[in-house]
Amino acid sequence: MKVTLLSLVTLALLAALVYFLMGAGVLQPGDLQADDAPAGIAYFAGACYVIGGLLILARKRWLWVIGAVINGLVIVMFISAYAARPSVLFCVPGLATKSAQILLEIGLIYLIVTYKQGKG
Repeated sequence: MKVTLLSLVTLALLAALVYFLMGAGVLQPGDLQADDAPAGIAYFAGACYVIGGLLILARKRWLWVIGAVINGLVIVMFISAYAARPSVLFCVPGLATKSAQILLEIGLIYLIVTYKQGKG
């Protein structure tokens, strides 16, 4: 399996795009009301994934570790917060963001474990 930095950046930007679309009201996360998921949170999450995705290109292992920890926490918090709400878990935005984030997590862990200094 060959994990490229560009593929991981693409996954992060895909997650960011979905968050931005949720913030703009284009995508509705299940049965959540605007009070449950204010647009500001979605825009903030999207911005974090843009920044984090671009930081992958810095080729710093410690940044990948921090990114993997934060991304892992986001996944766990989402699942624990909405475990009893399948309409949120299995909606298009939920599946799109979590699919991208889970693949991103796997890729980051792979990079962290296999990265050799001086190689990309």
